[in-house]
Amino acid sequence: MNQQLTNRPHTTRNQRRTIISTSAGFALENMDIMFLSFALAPMITSLKISGAAAGMISSITNLGMLVGGVIFGLIGDRIGRVKTFSHTIFIFAFATAGMFFAKNIWIIYILRFIAGIGAGGEYGVGIALIAENFPANRVGRITSIAAIGGQIGAIFAAIMAAIIIPDFGWNALFLVGLIPVVLAFLVRKHLQESPIFLASKQNAENKEKISLTELFTTGKQSYQTIALMFMVVVQIAGYFGLMNWLPTIMQKQLKINVSGSSIWMIATIIGMSIGMMTFGTILDRLGPRMAYSIFLVGSAISVFLITLTFNEATLILAGAVLGFFSNGMFGGYGAIISRLYPTHIRATANNLIVNVGRAIGGFSSVVIGFLMEHYNLLVTMSFLSALYFCSLAVMFTIPALKGLNLQKK
Repeated sequence: MNQQLTNRPHTTRNQRRTIISTSAGFALENMDIMFLSFALAPMITSLKISGAAAGMISSITNLGMLVGGVIFGLIGDRIGRVKTFSHTIFIFAFATAGMFFAKNIWIIYILRFIAGIGAGGEYGVGIALIAENFPANRVGRITSIAAIGGQIGAIFAAIMAAIIIPDFGWNALFLVGLIPVVLAFLVRKHLQESPIFLASKQNAENKEKISLTELFTTGKQSYQTIALMFMVVVQIAGYFGLMNWLPTIMQKQLKINVSGSSIWMIATIIGMSIGMMTFGTILDRLGPRMAYSIFLVGSAISVFLITLTFNEATLILAGAVLGFFSNGMFGGYGAIISRLYPTHIRATANNLIVNVGRAIGGFSSVVIGFLMEHYNLLVTMSFLSALYFCSLAVMFTIPALKGLNLQKK
């Protein structure tokens, strides 16, 4: 897909570099997140921690993402997307590698919070780079391509987990997190700011307006921002809850080892990637209301497929279908947020909305850990299904989405 994109005559060199850099950045961020998913079960055993304490690791990471999102969103809107993007990569790379030396849960909490700061800052800046370097009628597909880059990182994490954890332990897996340092150097050397951002930066009036309050200037604007936050909360709750806990659940209930759960994870990620490209195409052609309606309903229904699995083959099939719907729509949030908020506040809007969603939605790991300890899988999936239908209802109450036409350049 990336090759097809770069072969288009009207795709400039900086556009190619933008999509490659952001895809790689998202890939490495997802790799970092998925390391935790695969390390969770052996981490619980070696450190002798409870399910709730383990779930808090992901939640604390997401709180770090919120802090990093706010800080680096504002920085990115002030000093530039490219410099900020590379700084965030350095932060989460070194914090991830530091997990090799973690010997207790408190050190893990601190390192994951720092890693979250870097990862949270990266998202909005990367999405802003895409929105400002591509025409509006392609942003949905381009953000989906970048999001697929994230899934490639998750597949890489699954492979590394299967190779490293059985022989070297969960700590050693996190040393792979030093790889993003190379990307940070390449980004700083080759990527350029977009003309749109540079023009916005020259406007002294816009410089003064760069603050979080601009996302809440009117009642209508405030509701739009909060409603989008809720939708992302549901998106993240489903993704982090399922991806953090299902490998552990399947290892226990279906007696699948780390390698087996990695196969399930890869199938789920392939489903996600296909779903992202499908969603991006629907979003660009038919608009956000139609795209989100299809995928939110599909997500609400497909979570129940997990309850019907009885062996590894059915688990792989259910995971692929669930991945297609539940995470296929993730790339669309950056596309619509970038259209609903102006250039000079775009990185801040993306980072705040998405990272509030991550911070709150990330607590689904704790909730699902509690549900799995006290109830069965059917109750847990019913909880997630209800969340998707709530997100659908909220989506229809956002007025700006009704008339949002991504075909307009």
